[in-house]
Parts: sequence; structure tokens; C-alpha cells
Amino acid sequence: MDSFITAQYAANNLRMRRINPHNLSMNSGDYTYIWQAGDWPNWRFDLAALAGPMAEVSRAQGLLMGRLADVGMALRDQASLAALTEDVVKTSEIEGEQLDVESVRSSIARRLGVDIGALAPVDRHVEGVVEMVLDATANCLSPVSRERLFGWHAALFPAGYSSLSRLKGGGWRDDAAGPMQVVSGPIGRQRVHFEAPPADRLEAETRCFLDWLNGASNEPPLLKAGLGHLWFVTLHPFDDGNGRIARAIGDLLLARADGSPQRFYSLSAQIQRERKAYYDVLERTQKRSMDVTEWLAWFLDTLHRAVDQAQHTLDAVLTKARFWQRWATMPLNERQVKLLNKLLDGFEGKLTSSKWAAIAKCSPDTALRDINDLLARGVLRKSDAGGRSTSYVLEDAPTGERA
Repeated sequence: MDSFITAQYAANNLRMRRINPHNLSMNSGDYTYIWQAGDWPNWRFDLAALAGPMAEVSRAQGLLMGRLADVGMALRDQASLAALTEDVVKTSEIEGEQLDVESVRSSIARRLGVDIGALAPVDRHVEGVVEMVLDATANCLSPVSRERLFGWHAALFPAGYSSLSRLKGGGWRDDAAGPMQVVSGPIGRQRVHFEAPPADRLEAETRCFLDWLNGASNEPPLLKAGLGHLWFVTLHPFDDGNGRIARAIGDLLLARADGSPQRFYSLSAQIQRERKAYYDVLERTQKRSMDVTEWLAWFLDTLHRAVDQAQHTLDAVLTKARFWQRWATMPLNERQVKLLNKLLDGFEGKLTSSKWAAIAKCSPDTALRDINDLLARGVLRKSDAGGRSTSYVLEDAPTGERA
């Protein structure tokens, strides 16, 4: 079989009926956006060029799963909780939205039945993002229907608004305010990076996409995940939330590819680390031909780095488990447990007594007593890092590590 693959879809006849005469005359280089191509949506890619990266991802996944097989169910659950928490937080952060990490972790832990002690309060918005991510992965084998996508969209925007704009619920966007565009820059000097297909094409376009998503196809499963992500974000069928839903679709297809709904790595977190490259490769791909080899190569390389990063997440889970095994018999108050867990989960910045008081919601004197107690017991030590205020790290943290 030729290594240069064209992905054919069940809805080809429908697509041909929908193409207008202007689009039929377009050849490579004779259009602005990929969805205007005459051969849309027949994706092409160089399978031979992608075989090596696919093998590397599979190898990295095998190494990770091998370690997870040896740690026991409780620690696997903790590793999955850490990955899902990061996934929910980072898929929102990519869009410039900050979610409270403790609220996200509490929401996921409650839904998965994982014991993390006292649960943080959770608002409707956090619950909605968690609901979408968990539905995409835990129910990865269930068909993806338009109603399911509408449900995800409603979960992302429980009040029906994005910022101050009223969103259309229970349906695709209508373009009443003009074409859907991805823009940057100040008002009056905005740059258009991408324009999505017009709203009157969305019913047929999304039907074509869902037929492919739910049906059997010739693409290797990892490549199907990359194509699903790209295809949906190119359609941009909603007023807002398209990026998060596209990444959820990618996670759903990765869960199918892995043969397991339990997640141990976060592609969204890796995309956030490489956010500029993500938007750059998307823009290039959406303005070129139906050959999407570059996008799929980037997707596989990023996925590989996400799986490698999961090894560090697992290391942190094991470190935390060993820490609490070591200090299991030592009486600690609720404030101390909370702050120690924050240190174990990767506290950002330096932990000072004033930060302790603010996080634990106690007086400075109480915070200092808590800290001195842990210093005396050998749980904490003063950090070697300089600064105007004394900061503290775990006793077994590497010398010079910043709190």
C-alpha cells in the first residue's frame, strides 16, 4: 500500500452535493482556508514519515503502563487523579481561563471515589469542565452525537454566557454577528488568523465529521486522535468553547486508542506548555492543502512529551505516598496536613509564614507555631534559598530547592 494515505469518509457524496461552484474550481493554492479546498475533507498524510513517531509514542506509553502496573490500584487512582486535574486546569488555561486547582481536584476525586481528605468547595463552572472531560474519557466508547456535544457545550457555560456575550444553546452558531473568526491584536488593528466555515454549512459538516468519528476508518488510532482534534477545531461550530471541546474529542480518541478510559497523561497540559507552537502549527495547517503530515507529526511529538511528563507526575505521586507512610503515626492538625499536601503537590513560589497564614486562614502566630512544630519534628527545614523572608521546604527536599 502506498505510504501516502488519503482518509476517505462515509459522507463523501453528501460533501460533493454541498460544495458550491466556487469551491469546485479551487485547487491547491487557490483558496484561503483548508475547508474551502475542493477535496475537503479528504485528509492526506505521509504514513511512512509518521511511522517512527507513532512507534516512539507507543514505546513511551508501554514504559509508563509498565510502571503503573507495579504500584497498586490506590496509587494508580492517585496518578489518574493528578493527570485529570492537570488536564482540566490546563485545557482551560490554554483559553486564558484560570480554574482553582483544589476545586478541580475535589470535583474529580468526588466523582471517581478517590479519597483526598477534606474536599474544597466547587462552583458550577468547575463542575461543568470536569463533567465534559470525564464524560469524554470514561465514556470513550459511547458514540459522539450532536446532542452529546451540545451537552458538553452547555456544561462549559452553565449560565449561558461567555464573558458578557449570550451564547446560543442547544445548537450550532448562527453567524448572526458575522463570520466566526480567530483574531488577535487590538480593536482596529486585528489580525485574522482563521475563518471557520459559514454557519449554513455546519449541519452537514458536523454530520460528516460525526459519521467519521463514530465509524470504522483506516487511520491508525493515534492519527485518528490528531485528525479528530484538527477537524473539529477547523469547523469551530460553537460560539465559544471549540478549543476545549476539540481537545476533549482528542482525549476521547486517545482513550479509545489506549483501550482504557483511565487517563495517566495530559495532552492539554503539554499543549499549554507549547501554546505558541500549537497555535502556529494550527494556523499553518488550516491555510494549506489537505496534506496534514506536519500537524500530525507535531501532534505525535507533543503526545510523546506528554507521556514522558507523566513519568514525573507518577514520581510525585510515589513521593507523596512514601511521605505519608513515613509520617503516618505523627499527629498533625488540619492546617499542617493542608500545607504539607500543597508542598508535595508542587507549591509555586516560596512558602513563608505569611503565606501559611493566608492559605490556612489562621493568625500569623498560629502559622508560626505550626511551622515550628514541623521544624522540631524534622518534617520541614528552612530553605537555603535567599530572600527577605524565611521560607520552608520539606526536610527531604534537595538542598537549595526553592519552596
